[in-house]
Amino acid sequence: MKKIASFTVNHLELLRGVYISRIDHCGDHSITTFDIRMKEPNREPVINTAELHTLEHIGATYLRNDPVLSDEIVYFGPMGCRTGFYLLMKGNLTPKEIMPLVLKLYSFMAEFDEAIPGADPRDCGNYLDMNLPMARYEANKFLAEVLENIQPENMNYPQ
Repeated sequence: MKKIASFTVNHLELLRGVYISRIDHCGDHSITTFDIRMKEPNREPVINTAELHTLEHIGATYLRNDPVLSDEIVYFGPMGCRTGFYLLMKGNLTPKEIMPLVLKLYSFMAEFDEAIPGADPRDCGNYLDMNLPMARYEANKFLAEVLENIQPENMNYPQ
């Protein structure tokens, strides 16, 4: 089988950051998939499932309620390897263009201190697997260490 695009990225040199994973075209429309990489693959411990699940619930809810960009959000969800998230947005966009949104998102998640959206048995298939304090810790760590002073090497995949 042919490798999919995400398996062609050199994960041995990949840093934490925000990258374009791929751009797909649907008729006259483009959809940009962003790789929001919170952990250096194979060099840092991955995000535990409870934290990842919590960030997914908070992040997806936040993005789909953004007063300006909610209609541009297609999907926000975790990577199977648990090193970050995929964010799919309408349009042919760059990491630099979405950085204000990503900064607002991670600031919101780092400070979130309410009931986790959708964390009840009616709304979620694994509602007990949540950890808000550690989710906030992970969001704040990524925000402070990467996003607030993001560099070009954190927005361009290694060759």
